[in-house]
Amino acid sequence: MSTILRTIANLRKAGVKDALHQMQHIGDTKAGTLVATDRFGNKYYENLQDELPLRTRWVDYKEYEEDPSQIEPGWHAWISYMVDKPPTQDALLETQVRAWELPEHRPNLTMSRSAFKTYSTVKPKLNAWAPVMSPRQ
Repeated sequence: MSTILRTIANLRKAGVKDALHQMQHIGDTKAGTLVATDRFGNKYYENLQDELPLRTRWVDYKEYEEDPSQIEPGWHAWISYMVDKPPTQDALLETQVRAWELPEHRPNLTMSRSAFKTYSTVKPKLNAWAPVMSPRQ
């Protein structure tokens, strides 16, 4: 959480609508320059002057369910400070010539309704014991 003076300054820079949106989604107010928008609609921001170190980059997710797996690999490298240039300025990421990368980004679907569930076609090797009781005489 930021200080009151920093929050008021960011409220003036970003505007009331964006500040309320940020407070609801990330719990803090930030003002910065829009670096780019990816193909999923996520917006990436950067502010090098007013923010604390290692808090200068952030993402505004398009979907309300924020999940880090919604970020593409190139943007993930930029937002976690692995690379200095965003993917829009990196020549290798613009050409998409990495053989190991999937052509289409897929988010992690674990703990969602679309998660992979195994289906076994093998007959079980062990059966549960069911006791059989005979009536008393």
